Amino acid sequence: MTVVSVSMPEELLERIDQFADEHGYTGRSEVVREASRNLLGEFEDKKLEDRELIGVVTVLFDYESSKVEHRMMNLRHEYEDLVASNVHNHVGDHYCMELFILEGSLTDISTFVGKIRATKDILSVDYSVMPIDDVGTIA
Repeated sequence: MTVVSVSMPEELLERIDQFADEHGYTGRSEVVREASRNLLGEFEDKKLEDRELIGVVTVLFDYESSKVEHRMMNLRHEYEDLVASNVHNHVGDHYCMELFILEGSLTDISTFVGKIRATKDILSVDYSVMPIDDVGTIA
């Protein structure tokens, strides 16, 4: 197996080690491999291909990181055909939350989420997607 070197904050490394211990993983490499497989497989759901989707993306970042806020604004404009709505909210003393409501294809939504995840200083990205034609049929 190939060895890969990855840089990450000490706090994240400690969380990975704690997670590995608490959930019976053999070590941090096993946790990182599983997380990588899950991330890469997220948007490979064949049931969602070729369907119009709605999505919600929530982004959390420190408000003192003005570059993140600027990047979110640029993404809103770059993807104006995908972003149906956007809300910016202050959370706690030091954080901002961006909420994006999206309408588009799996490819477009996954590209948008990927660009957000690739933005430096993002603390958290969460999302969900659902086919538009399923709206109203979920019990």
